[in-house]
Amino acid sequence: EETAQSLKRNVYQNYRQFIETAREISYLESEMYQLSHILTEQKGIMEAVTQALLLQADRDDPALGARRAAAADPFLPLSAKDADANEEGRQRTLTTLLEKVEGCRDLLPESPGKYLVYNGELVEYDADHMAQIQRVHAFLMNDCLLVATALPNRRGAYRYDALYPLDGLAVVNVKDNPPMKDMFKLLMFPESRIFQAENAKIKKEWLEVLEETKRSRALSEKRRLEQEALPRPAPAPPESTNPFDEDEDEEDEPSVEEEVVDLSLEWIQELPEDLDVCIAQRDFEGAVDLLDKLNEYLADKPVSQPVKELRAKVDERVRQLTDVLVFELSPDRSLRGGPRATRRAVSQLIRLGQSTKACELFLKNRAAAVQTAIRQLRIEGATLLYIHKLCHVFFTSLLETAREFETDFAGNNGCYSAFVVWARSSMRMFVDAFSKQVFDSKESLSTAAECVKVAKEHCKQLSEIGLDLTFIIHALLVKDIKGALQSYKDIIIEATKHRNSEEMWRKMNLMTPEALGKLKEEMRSCGVGNFDQYTGDDCWVNLSYTVVAFTKQTMAFLEEALKLYFPELHMVLLESLVEIILVAVQHVDYSLRCEQDPEKKAFIRQNASFLYETVLPVVEKRFEEGVGKPAKQLQDLRNASRLMRVNPESTTSVV
Repeated sequence: EETAQSLKRNVYQNYRQFIETAREISYLESEMYQLSHILTEQKGIMEAVTQALLLQADRDDPALGARRAAAADPFLPLSAKDADANEEGRQRTLTTLLEKVEGCRDLLPESPGKYLVYNGELVEYDADHMAQIQRVHAFLMNDCLLVATALPNRRGAYRYDALYPLDGLAVVNVKDNPPMKDMFKLLMFPESRIFQAENAKIKKEWLEVLEETKRSRALSEKRRLEQEALPRPAPAPPESTNPFDEDEDEEDEPSVEEEVVDLSLEWIQELPEDLDVCIAQRDFEGAVDLLDKLNEYLADKPVSQPVKELRAKVDERVRQLTDVLVFELSPDRSLRGGPRATRRAVSQLIRLGQSTKACELFLKNRAAAVQTAIRQLRIEGATLLYIHKLCHVFFTSLLETAREFETDFAGNNGCYSAFVVWARSSMRMFVDAFSKQVFDSKESLSTAAECVKVAKEHCKQLSEIGLDLTFIIHALLVKDIKGALQSYKDIIIEATKHRNSEEMWRKMNLMTPEALGKLKEEMRSCGVGNFDQYTGDDCWVNLSYTVVAFTKQTMAFLEEALKLYFPELHMVLLESLVEIILVAVQHVDYSLRCEQDPEKKAFIRQNASFLYETVLPVVEKRFEEGVGKPAKQLQDLRNASRLMRVNPESTTSVV
């Protein structure tokens, strides 16, 4: 708090200075913009004047203009010339390019049809942070784009940086957002680069010449494919004197002709580029629609060499699209939006035939979301309140995930087993958080029973979609519940033994009628309906305090244990009850044998009668109601107590 106050004071003291500094920075920024604009305009004017002077000189002396064009810098943008001079200049420029750019001679072999179309200086920017990276020189040829960086201390020399075929290159205009302006983006998947032109005019020229060159390239490729697709004339068969040869040739003629696959359609030629644009714009549905259209078109076509080449280009885009969709489903992405946020990527992966991968990534994404939601859950002081929130968060997420899974993978029955395995794993994560808060913190048995009851009720909600995970939560909680039952059993036994050690075998005096009424109500709630016969008109109870306390504690233990009950806990609960009851039974029988005072002995018999004839039948009945079947061990215990009352001398041997 002291640090926070000190920081506030410092901010207040320097507030005016911050404002003044920000204002000065703003002024400086505007002046820089103005200066840049003035320099750009002056440069444009100088270029226009120079161009006008040269043009005038060429008109006055055509020979001088021809010599100047021959000696010109090969890296200046080319303009339209007559056909012969243009072709010769293009070849000469390409040769000079190979000499001036280090490292491109092996990557850019000379060919008769290759020539330079356009070139110029550009500034490259980082695509994520829009920070300037370097100045580059771009050379656009009729079939590729070469990017080179300037060599330090060597004017006019460049080093090879990258080479991109026009077939896999997409050009995207970047909208001006001052101070970032005059930019365009080149998409060469899996990468993209942003460049800034010198001014808006040069940017426009770059965009136009790139599109025109790509269009010309696609047109020439289309013509080449059309030439290849033309049927070749079959060789003339040799003359034969056999009259049956003519018939045989007529029969074999259909096998010579092969079906021609027309790949010159415009949408097929532009398919790789269209896929790149769809992936860049995150139009996953459009990309998959294009792939489905191509697969449908080529379904009944023969696999020729042009088809294989097209397939290779498309398969590369499919891998890129798959990688992007996988990244969309990765747990590193934002987990907000719930399961529906993953539907788009999952559905497209399924359409691409990647249903197994889609299922795996979807379940990993949801596991991370559930785990994050549980970690972010605030631990409250009251355990039951925290468990309510934990169950709501977990089972709601599980239910939403199950419904979304059923929607996304409705036609993929093989994926449902993966969902069941995932649900079991998620339930284990939930039980870890549940047990840590309920059982590891040593909460009372009543609190643990209420928490388990809440978890079971939420688990039953999953039956709405046909998913029953109750047996899983039972299997995961059985160890902790057994430990809780045995721990509470030990507490009751220790408390009972402590009371037995101080037993005086005296009647209870509750002092007030209100206290007596309260005790009667407590015993009725425990199931003891005939408790009135052990009370009188006054505030006395004809029972020992030890026996009454034992009855209340035992019935409370039984009620809470039945809330936790499921078949795997049957023997644990039964054995715990028998151990608790034996402590009281043995104490009464021992006191009955050892007591010599007739009055006290009669009082002990009355307590023994209450214990044997009232408490034990109530315990046995309540256990049978809660479990659904009688307990033979409790019946044997009651029968043994009857034998002890008939033959007190045999007590030791029976027990």
